[in-house]
Amino acid sequence: MELQVKYIFAKNIKDLREDSDLSQTDVAKLLKISQRAYSHYERGDREMSLDSLVQIADYFNVSIDYLLGRTNKKEVNR
Repeated sequence: MELQVKYIFAKNIKDLREDSDLSQTDVAKLLKISQRAYSHYERGDREMSLDSLVQIADYFNVSIDYLLGRTNKKEVNR
């Protein structure tokens, strides 16, 4: 993943989590990973699997394009 995309993705998932008043542990439980593993995603140190990406998008009801910074619109096109 390109460095800018990693930064945008990391910022977007952190902002969504904080806006929902969730801890990293809360989101990690959703993804069935450790809090430490999740923190790597928010720092941009590790790339998220496609399955986890879909889970995050579905949970926060946002598009994957929004998570990756391809659009500023959070809405999901269904």
